Amino acid sequence: MISVENLKVEFAATPLFHDVSYVINDKDRIALVGKNGAGKSTMLKIIAGIQQPTSGTVSVSNDMTIGYLPQVMVLSDERTVIEETEQAFSHIGEMQERLQRMNNELAERTDYESDEYMKLVEKFTHETERFQMMGGMNYQAEMERTLQGLGFSRSDFNRPTSEFSGGWRMRIELAKLLLRCPEVLLLDEPTNHLDIESIQWLENFLATKANAVVLVSHDRAFINNVTNRTLEISCGRVFDYKVKYDDYVRLRAERREQQLRAYENQQKEIADIKDFIERFRYKPTKAVQVQSRIKQLEKIVPIEVDEVDNSFLRLKFPPSLRSGDFPLICDALRKDYGEHTVFKDVTFTIKRGEKVAFVGKNGEGKSTLVKCIMNEIPFEGGLKLGHNVQIGYFAQNQAQLLNEDLTVFETIDYVAKGDVRLKIRDILGAFMFGGEASDKKVKVLSGGERSRLAMIKLLLEPVNFLILDEPTNHLDMRSKDVLKEAIKDFDGTVVVVSHDREFLDGLVTKVYEFGGGQVKEHLGGIYDFLQKKKIDSLQELQKGTSTSLSLSGEVQTERTVSQNRLTYEQQKERQKKLRKLEKAVEQCEAQIGELEAAVKILETQMATPEGAADMTLYERHTSLKKQLSTVEQEWEEHLMALEEEQNTQI
Repeated sequence: MISVENLKVEFAATPLFHDVSYVINDKDRIALVGKNGAGKSTMLKIIAGIQQPTSGTVSVSNDMTIGYLPQVMVLSDERTVIEETEQAFSHIGEMQERLQRMNNELAERTDYESDEYMKLVEKFTHETERFQMMGGMNYQAEMERTLQGLGFSRSDFNRPTSEFSGGWRMRIELAKLLLRCPEVLLLDEPTNHLDIESIQWLENFLATKANAVVLVSHDRAFINNVTNRTLEISCGRVFDYKVKYDDYVRLRAERREQQLRAYENQQKEIADIKDFIERFRYKPTKAVQVQSRIKQLEKIVPIEVDEVDNSFLRLKFPPSLRSGDFPLICDALRKDYGEHTVFKDVTFTIKRGEKVAFVGKNGEGKSTLVKCIMNEIPFEGGLKLGHNVQIGYFAQNQAQLLNEDLTVFETIDYVAKGDVRLKIRDILGAFMFGGEASDKKVKVLSGGERSRLAMIKLLLEPVNFLILDEPTNHLDMRSKDVLKEAIKDFDGTVVVVSHDREFLDGLVTKVYEFGGGQVKEHLGGIYDFLQKKKIDSLQELQKGTSTSLSLSGEVQTERTVSQNRLTYEQQKERQKKLRKLEKAVEQCEAQIGELEAAVKILETQMATPEGAADMTLYERHTSLKKQLSTVEQEWEEHLMALEEEQNTQI
C-alpha cells in the first residue's frame, strides 16, 4: 500500500533519521514509538504528504486515500457540530459520479476476458464497497452514531462549534476523519482529549472497521488494544517489530542488551588497537603494523546504543504533616449552573491514604467537583476538609502560574530540598527536559512543556493530599512510569481525574463514577470497574447487542447477520421503549396499591353501624372499585407489552 524507501530528514543540517525503509501493508495497525523529539509526528506528516523529506521516497498506491489527524488543528466557527461533521461527506457526489462512469464503461465494453476489463471490475467492486461502507446517501445515522460514540449528545448537534473547547473540537475532526473511511489512518495522539468510554469506542472502531492504521500515542493500553505492529524510531533509524507494544518492550530490552554487549566488545577492540598504535608508533620495525591498525581503526563503524531509559528513577515526596483520618467528607453536595444541575446529593468520605479515581464522560462534573474541593467555585451542601490537610493540586491552568523569567532548572532548584537537589538533572531528564532543554526560559516553553514542569514542581512540594486533574496528557510513557511510581510510594491521600486506564491500573483502589448528575462509588481498581460496567451494560441490553467486546477491544462473539440484528439506533429506541414500559408498570402497581388501601379503609368504615347508613361511602366505594379495575387492566396490558418487548431483545 505505502512504501517508504531510504528516507532521510534533516533540520539545520542535523539528521533526525536516515536510511529509513519499511512498508505499510493492508490491515496493518502500527504503533509509531520513540522518545519525544525522535521524529514521530514528522514521520506521520511525511506519509500524509504534508512535509517533504530531505531525501528518499514515499510511494503510495494509485487511488489510495489517507486520513491524517494532527495534534493541533483549526476548525471553522461558522458551522454547527452536525454541519461541520457533514463536511466528511462532501465527496459523496464525486464518488457517485465516478461509480456511474465506471458502470457505464462496463456496460459499453465487450472485452470481458481481457485483463483491463477484470481490473476495471475489481476497481468498481472496491469503490462500491467503500461507498457502501461510508453509508452512501444514507450516512446520517452513521454520522450521528459516530458523534455519540465520541461523547456528543443529540442536544450538541446543532450547537456552533465555537462553543466547544479545543478537546471537543478535536473530536469533531476525528469524527470527520473516521467517517471518510480512508484506507490508511494516521493518528497523532488521538486519545488526549477523550474519556474512557470514548477511548473504548475508538478502540472498537479501529479494531473492527479501520483498514490500515499508523498511530502515535502515549496511552499504553490503547496502543496495546489497537495495534499489532510496532515501529520504533531510535538512534536516527527505524526498527520494525511485528508485535504489539508490550511484546515490543520485551524484545527491545533484549536488543538493547545485545547492543550493549556489542558496544562493550567494540570499545575493548578500539582500546586494544589504540594501545598498540601508541606503543609502537615510533618503532620503525612496526611501522607497517601500525599503519594497518590505523586503517583498521578508521574503518570501524561506531555501534550506537539506545538512550538509557530513566524510568527506574524513583521520586519520593518530601515528608509532610500527617492529616486527619478523613481528609475529605462530602455530604449532599450539589452544584448548579443556572438551570443545569451538574451533580446533586453527592455523599462520600475519602479516608487517609486512599487513592481514588474520578471517571466519567467529559462534562459530567469531575473537574467541577475538584474545583469545589479547592473552594474555587461556590456550591451547595456540605464539603469538609480534614485536620492538617495540605493539598497539592495539579490542573492544566497550574502551568500558567509558573514564573516565566526563570529557567526550567531554576524553577525546580527553587523548590527542591535536601538530597533531591543532587538529582535535579535526572528528574528533568525523566520528564523530557534533558540536556539543553533544562536551560530554557519558562516563557518560551509550549503548553505541554509547562504542564510537565508544573508536575515536577508539585512532586517536590510537601503535601499530604494530592489532587491531579488529567496529569498524563503531556507525558510520555517513561514520564508516566516515574509519576505513577512516585504516587504509589506516596503515603498520603490521592484523587486522580484521568482517562488513562494503564496509569490508573494498580494505582487506585476505589473509583467514583460521574454521570447523570450522580456520583457512584465502586470498590476495586479501574479494570474491576470497567468489567462491572460491561456486565451491567449487557444486563441492561437484555443480551440484545449483536457483538460482545472484551476490554482489549477485540471481538469475542458476533451473531450472524440477520433480520433480527439491531442497529445502534434500534437498540437505543428499544431501550427507551423498555424503560417507558417498566415505568408504566411501576406506576400502575403503585396506583393499585393506593386504590386497594383506600378500598379497604372504606370497607372497614362501611362495616360499622354509622357507615352502613352513609350512602356517600357506597358511592365512593363503587367509584374506587371502578378505578381499580381500570388500572388493573392497564397494568396487565403494560406487563404483556413489556414481556413481549423483552422477549424480542433476547
